[in-house]
Amino acid sequence: MSKNVENNKDGGILSPEVGLPKPESFKVFLYNPKTGAVLGRTAGSWLKIIIFYLTFYFFLAAFFALAMWMFMQTINDDGPKYYLDDSIIGTSPGLGFRPLSMEHEGSTLIWYNASSKNNHKNWTMNLDTFLEGYKNQTNNSDVVRCDYGNKPGHNEVCNVPVDNWDPCTSENDFDFVNSRPCVFIKLNKILKWEPEYYKSVKDLPSQMPKDLREHIERMAKNSTKFLNTVWVSCEGQYPADKEFIGTVEYIPDQGFPGYYYPFLGTKTYLSPLVAVHFKNISRNVLVSVECKAWAHNIVHDRRDRIGLVQFQLLVD
Repeated sequence: MSKNVENNKDGGILSPEVGLPKPESFKVFLYNPKTGAVLGRTAGSWLKIIIFYLTFYFFLAAFFALAMWMFMQTINDDGPKYYLDDSIIGTSPGLGFRPLSMEHEGSTLIWYNASSKNNHKNWTMNLDTFLEGYKNQTNNSDVVRCDYGNKPGHNEVCNVPVDNWDPCTSENDFDFVNSRPCVFIKLNKILKWEPEYYKSVKDLPSQMPKDLREHIERMAKNSTKFLNTVWVSCEGQYPADKEFIGTVEYIPDQGFPGYYYPFLGTKTYLSPLVAVHFKNISRNVLVSVECKAWAHNIVHDRRDRIGLVQFQLLVD
């Protein structure tokens, strides 16, 4: 063997020929005809390193697969592992509203010009898209009609009929065209959460709006079963807003019936809705609206937006 070539006895990297021109030295590095080395390694060296990396990555993949399998055993296919008091969401749901701005994500302002024929279309299209799932809900076999005396059975959910909520329907452009917009309110879903209802008129909190208290009293006189409801109130957030908000109508009623709860993770479940119809809101005035949900176990926190929702209406 040439004295210019250092042979690594354990089959490792061989040093290139010393004293050769650079092009020749590179050719020898790619393949050395004297030693049979390729890229500086003999066949034995390449075999050892390939076996090492194959073994290393095999055990690495096996460890990852084992860790993933152990993790998957902790996942419940029917819902999250932690819920209610053990979850970040907690036990007091928030409220949501529709329509939402299609141009400014996160905006709580509903602003349109009622004098312009098509200026409201973006808002009504947003509502049409939102309500599409509700209108198609009855196509599912596990969706049933419910009432206070007829709760859903096992693996069944209650339908939320929205077709006959005049004037808060698509055919009427949700009354946007008449400067009397409808805003839809929903209670956000919390797995296995159940409302604690006001079982008596005497249980109603003192801070509850007077008109809602009077409505509950009338409903309770008809039947105490109606007390099993998560009640809803919408009013002006500030004193000036209370003056400009006008008359508020709730369709189909001023609350979410109790037979929709609890939510058990069923995929076809849809949150019940209340359409809030602003019948004579003042035009050309920005009105801040605050809607609250009412039950014993619903707290109201403006900072964290728990138990309530706030939005602004501006009808030009």
